Amino acid sequence: MSKSIIEIDGSQGEGGGQVLRTSLALSLITGKPFHLRRIRVGRAKPGLQAQHLMSVQAAAKIGAAKVRGASLGSVNLTFEPGDVTPGEYHFKIGTAGATSLVLHTIYLPLALAGGESSVTIEGGTHVKASPCFHFLARSWARYLKAIGITVEVTLKRVGFYPRGGGMIHARIEVAPRLLAFSGLTTDSICRATIFTLLAGLPAHVGERMVQTATACLHDLGLEVDAQHETWQDGPGCMLGIELPTEPAPTFFFALGERGKPAEAVAKEAVAQVETFLQCQPPGVDEHCADQMLLPLALAEGPSEFRVSAVSSHLLTNAAVIRHFVERSIAFDGDVVKVR
Repeated sequence: MSKSIIEIDGSQGEGGGQVLRTSLALSLITGKPFHLRRIRVGRAKPGLQAQHLMSVQAAAKIGAAKVRGASLGSVNLTFEPGDVTPGEYHFKIGTAGATSLVLHTIYLPLALAGGESSVTIEGGTHVKASPCFHFLARSWARYLKAIGITVEVTLKRVGFYPRGGGMIHARIEVAPRLLAFSGLTTDSICRATIFTLLAGLPAHVGERMVQTATACLHDLGLEVDAQHETWQDGPGCMLGIELPTEPAPTFFFALGERGKPAEAVAKEAVAQVETFLQCQPPGVDEHCADQMLLPLALAEGPSEFRVSAVSSHLLTNAAVIRHFVERSIAFDGDVVKVR
């Protein structure tokens, strides 16, 4: 190996898949190989699981990488990147593993590769503890647009846990340069939009979610409107709540599961909204903040923005980025400064 290898402890910080995904993306972008040890050792199922393994395989495919340790349950991975080639790609996770997390791994290397790419990913589109498709489309992609990256995402099939079988498509345009990001400007939040998605469930489930969420949001002083989607796949359901922040909407969601009442799904989503509104002025929500940090570390000029919460994911992402990129990432209370 011609270049010195970067050593990374996969158990640092939040100790999950974020360490892996950020390492893969930055390795492809910078051309620096890495060795990741102790991958997810503190989790109930340590090592690479299906969605993590697909992230590795997808990164290796788009970047002609040499890989050692890419197997289910592996806690050690060596990744030596080649050149990233834009183009048309199709990846099948084979389980309900999160399609969104695979996309998070490869979108930025492809956007910076000098050509447009088309990516189809099959697996889970709405699964617990992962960004759902509607979050990608309604919030994440809009924040990326503000910093010079265009990723258009389309839902082809919904896929809930445990069945999976969903499909998303992403068209990734060339990003000639990455723009810095400063602040978050928004008027006082006085309204919200409820999104319900039902797949293979009776209509009254959605109606109960909307009724409960509407009443709770009214209690928070918000005007409410609602939009509905129905799919034949499933079974599963989601309730999302969009807040009209700028330059991109903020989107919170909760998912149904067996034995979980529709009313509980609604209250779970509203609780996230209530916590967010307690931050004054509101900042970038913690999930978008996690994802913005990576491209901003490569952007032209300094960035400075307020976050709704400095999460362990955000701190861990900053630590991994510092292994690959010589940029200062500092936290001043709830303000992130990238220099």
